[in-house]
Amino acid sequence: MRVMLAFLCASLIVSVGVQAQTRKATPKKAPTKASKKVPAPVVSRIQAEWKCPSELGLGVATGRRFCDVLTARDPQEGILITVPPHRGPVKLMFELHNRHTYSAELVKQKQAYRKYTATVGVLSMDNTLVDRAVVQSEFRTEKDLFDRISGGAGPGGVKAVAPTGDEFIIIELPATVLDQVSVMGEKLSVVRPDGTDNFTATGRPIATISNVMLEFTPGPAPAPKKAPAKTP
Repeated sequence: MRVMLAFLCASLIVSVGVQAQTRKATPKKAPTKASKKVPAPVVSRIQAEWKCPSELGLGVATGRRFCDVLTARDPQEGILITVPPHRGPVKLMFELHNRHTYSAELVKQKQAYRKYTATVGVLSMDNTLVDRAVVQSEFRTEKDLFDRISGGAGPGGVKAVAPTGDEFIIIELPATVLDQVSVMGEKLSVVRPDGTDNFTATGRPIATISNVMLEFTPGPAPAPKKAPAKTP
């Protein structure tokens, strides 16, 4: 009996010793290093710089600059929007409106109804179409005007032509667009009580834009073009 007890005690001591050695032999895991977060690129949203070939004027209520979109074939004849140095694509945003010549007399006679559908294109300067935008609106009374334009001979010193309807347009310009794009008119449909007119001839104002903005990641200025080598 004593021999058996001694054997059990010896076995227990050996087992505990082996477990202790096993625990000591297990290497500790090295603490994982926290990965540094890469800061998100800074995105800028700015009011764009643009050249307007046909100014409509300043809005009385909004104070905005309104520019007529003319039908054209050459990008140089459109509304030229400057694109700053950037990385990746650029978001071009603007509000597109139809144009209406307001007549209080036609409103009184209930003959003023018009339904306008204007289509414009945004093109790169090599005449490549980036995208199209459409605005459709209906006019019945003066309340349907988006704004009145100052500087006219009408009552209150406003112009007869005014923006009507409002479509917020977002167009993504590819990264390959470097410094400028052009907004040009394509076609206009006008539905009247007595018929429908369609306009596509060049040089005609078919819509107007306002509130032109750009959203982009700033980038380095493009390298200046090298002058051609002089021939001996």
